[in-house]
Amino acid sequence: VQLVESGRGFVQPGGSLRLSCVASGFDFTTYTMSWVRQAPGKERELVAGITGAIDHIQYGRSVEGRFTISRDTDKNTLQLHMNNLKPEDTAVYYCFAYGHWGQGTQVTVSS
Repeated sequence: VQLVESGRGFVQPGGSLRLSCVASGFDFTTYTMSWVRQAPGKERELVAGITGAIDHIQYGRSVEGRFTISRDTDKNTLQLHMNNLKPEDTAVYYCFAYGHWGQGTQVTVSS
């Protein structure tokens, strides 16, 4: 199983960024896939998740209305579109699925 994130970046408050996670080694369409983030000195926090089969979506309270999670089954890719970014969104973002974690990608929001 491999989960490879991309899309790390440095943006100003109010900016946008898109993260991608390419998955391999398991049935991408069957399992729940999630984005989880960890800011310095804080615990890991669920950002968004999408279930397999029926694609039920759940967002963390702090990002709801600003972030959008989606799945491209043709490309085995999970994406996270982040809009209206805030400094408190600064964290390492991880892709999680099938009991495995990606390597993480840094997002920094600062003026």
